[in-house]
Amino acid sequence: MPQRFFDAPAVRVWCGRALSALGRAREEIDAINVYPVADGDTGTNLYLTLESAAAAVEAVFSGHEAGRTGTAPSLAEAIRAMAHGALIGARGNSGTILAQLLRGMAQVLAAEERGERDTGGPGLRRALRHAADSARQAVAHPVEGTVLTVASAAADAAGRVEGGCDAVARAAYEGARTALAATPGQLPALERAGVVDAGGHGLVTVLGALVETLTGETAPALPAEAEVEHARVPEEAAESADAGECPPGEGGPAFEVIYLLEAGEPAVARLRRRLDALGDSLVVVGGDGLWNVHVHVDDAGAAVEAGVEAGRPYRIRITHFGQGDAHTGGAGRPPRERVQRAVVAVVPGEGLAGLCAEAGATTVLARPGEPPASAELAEAVRRAHAREVVLLPNDAELRQTAAAAADQARQAGVRVALIPTRSAVQGIAALAVHEPGRRFDEDVVAMTSAAGATRYAEVTVAERQSWTTAGICQAGDVLGLVDGDVAVIGSDVAATARAVLDRMLAAGGELVTLVLGDDAPEDIADRLRTRVREAYLAVDTVVYRGGRQGSLLLIGVE
Repeated sequence: MPQRFFDAPAVRVWCGRALSALGRAREEIDAINVYPVADGDTGTNLYLTLESAAAAVEAVFSGHEAGRTGTAPSLAEAIRAMAHGALIGARGNSGTILAQLLRGMAQVLAAEERGERDTGGPGLRRALRHAADSARQAVAHPVEGTVLTVASAAADAAGRVEGGCDAVARAAYEGARTALAATPGQLPALERAGVVDAGGHGLVTVLGALVETLTGETAPALPAEAEVEHARVPEEAAESADAGECPPGEGGPAFEVIYLLEAGEPAVARLRRRLDALGDSLVVVGGDGLWNVHVHVDDAGAAVEAGVEAGRPYRIRITHFGQGDAHTGGAGRPPRERVQRAVVAVVPGEGLAGLCAEAGATTVLARPGEPPASAELAEAVRRAHAREVVLLPNDAELRQTAAAAADQARQAGVRVALIPTRSAVQGIAALAVHEPGRRFDEDVVAMTSAAGATRYAEVTVAERQSWTTAGICQAGDVLGLVDGDVAVIGSDVAATARAVLDRMLAAGGELVTLVLGDDAPEDIADRLRTRVREAYLAVDTVVYRGGRQGSLLLIGVE
């Protein structure tokens, strides 16, 4: 049955129908993805973004049902949940923009909700207008012929009709559908490939689900392929389009960096300027202290460090596009081929995320208390876009989660080897000997051997009193764990770290790796380096900054 006005149940139905529609269209949308990066994942990113939005809406309804209040959520609760879910689950450039479009709608609809059904049409018109404008403002360099153009056309068309939500939704869909067909005439990359904009295609699909929700009727089909390829906008319209970012050519940025950020607006304004200087395809969406940041850069570590300076970044995802396959540069270039081999690594801090990404790995950030789920690891394997993948969980407790992700990837035809690394320092050792040119089995054996030859330790602070293998510790004690077991209990970080290091080097070693957390003492690296140099001849020391990794210090001995 159609939802005759836009309320919380309509939001719920819209989410479900839009998710189903994107599920059916995702492969088609992936196949036409040529801008801004021809990585064939726009449909998948939009689907995953909306999946997160739909889950958030369902959680709101479940909360009301569990409370047995007998009332449904308000429109404000439902639409804000949809926007928040999209924000925290946004994937890629297109998903980030979709999240901002939903946020823009939520800002208007939540503020204007008065329970008066006859205000539905005008409210939806205003919501679509604000959504299109706020999405354009979130993009550092707007480009015409993209999803931004389609969103603006939808809002323009909606603004020209009177009537209820059903009439507004139909007009918005038709305006978006017409604009989508014209995108090849506005963006050379689309014209060369003979396709419409993939992100715009996804938005039209979402608006089609809105039409079905509010009218009970199936939205008209998108233009046939032949019509799309020859659709053009008037020359004067194309000439007046914002030049913005040009389609990236050969040698474009090597990494896509995405993270959630807790920060205030002044810090985010500074972050925008810094990231804009570092790369392209910059989109920063959100507000009220929570933001989703997306950028393409050559220096992934610098992009993450900029987030650390601005506030608290988390759920960091860094994707290595790969040499010569990430950016489109020629007419009719097909979607990129899978690389032969890739490494996916779970890392505990932003510093190691940047380090591993620069070594060619796709990374998944695991914060204390926020371990990644198997679906997130499986998605990272997919993003690596390789025929063969080496998976490094870097945490003993993630072994089963990683195994489940590997099974999912194998079902999709990817050859996956899971190396049971139990610490990030073991992962660093494995990555150091990784050779993509070797046979897969030989590479896995070499990486497994390097990880297994690396003893690992960490220095951390006890949160509560507890029994350990070294005795009873009190809250605030400094703990030194070797190979996962508490070996030293102390009161001083440097002294405890030295005791742990001595214990590990007593069995021999050639290389010490130190990974410093943000809260580690300033001089601890110098003191431990001096200890190694004076007491253990022919042993080298390397130091990395791990960021907010939970532990004060990670130690590896090879």
